[in-house]
Amino acid sequence: MIVDCAIYRDGRRTEGPADFSDALDEARASGDAFLWIGLHEPTEKEFDLVSSEFGLHPLAVEDALSAHQRPKLEVYDDSLFAVIKPVVYEHDSDTVSADELMVFIGDSFVVTVRHGEGAPLAAVRRRLEAEADVLKHGPTAVLYAISDAVVDHYIDVAGELQVDLEELETQVFAPSGTGDSKNTAARIYTFKRQVLEFRRATVPLAAPMARLASAGVPYVHEHSQPFFRDVQDHLTRANEQVEGLDRLLSDILSAHLAQMGVRQNDDMRKISAWAAMAAVPTMVAGIYGMNFEHMPELGWVWAYPVIVLLMAGAVIGLYRQFKRRGWL
Repeated sequence: MIVDCAIYRDGRRTEGPADFSDALDEARASGDAFLWIGLHEPTEKEFDLVSSEFGLHPLAVEDALSAHQRPKLEVYDDSLFAVIKPVVYEHDSDTVSADELMVFIGDSFVVTVRHGEGAPLAAVRRRLEAEADVLKHGPTAVLYAISDAVVDHYIDVAGELQVDLEELETQVFAPSGTGDSKNTAARIYTFKRQVLEFRRATVPLAAPMARLASAGVPYVHEHSQPFFRDVQDHLTRANEQVEGLDRLLSDILSAHLAQMGVRQNDDMRKISAWAAMAAVPTMVAGIYGMNFEHMPELGWVWAYPVIVLLMAGAVIGLYRQFKRRGWL
């Protein structure tokens, strides 16, 4: 559905015709105005009216309707098409989800198509309407403001994930015997999935931002390159943070697996030590329990206590030896 539709003349919102076709004609006739239409998860029938009026390319229209696109920038005859993926951090579940935002800019118009709830278009529109000096640069200002807001939020989400990572490190490197190793491993893998979801939004956006930061992109204001370079710098920072999170998670996973191996070795040494101590009295008792008639010390009155003391002494000796070597 159409969420908002307005004409902006010299950076200020003005009243225009209710029909967006007439509003586009009015914006083009004035020469210094443009029309901005915002849609949220439109149906094919709803978007057909918009695409036919604005002359949007069928491939771009298909991408805008189906969603599930990678961030990209496409140039068509009558418009420029950009796909950006805003991310949302859920504090309750400590998860990251990515939505999709498509932006069409062309001759005196901007069409934004939003999928999901994470695109900050309402806040961007309010901020631009309060900054007429920026908005008067036309559709390019809208594309810049949207990109800037989305990329700045990437940095905020990366900071939230960094806090979660520090908590995870504390759990993994806690003293032996504390925590659940199985749950820790599951949490690490879940965290890596969140980082992967984040990377799918941030990393592919680097190429479109680099292209917008260079000269010669159609429908982009010729003096806008410094602003898009600033967005590109922020995106580079966000990507570096994401790469760092991914590397640290891999290191934490390796350290956790190594810890589990060490703990298993310790457990096996303890089991082996106790089995060795149990084997000595079992062997002696087994020999003297075979009931042969001619065996040493069977007729000696002190034979039983001596054998018991011998077994106890052997067990105590083995215990002290294992304890000294750290097996117990």
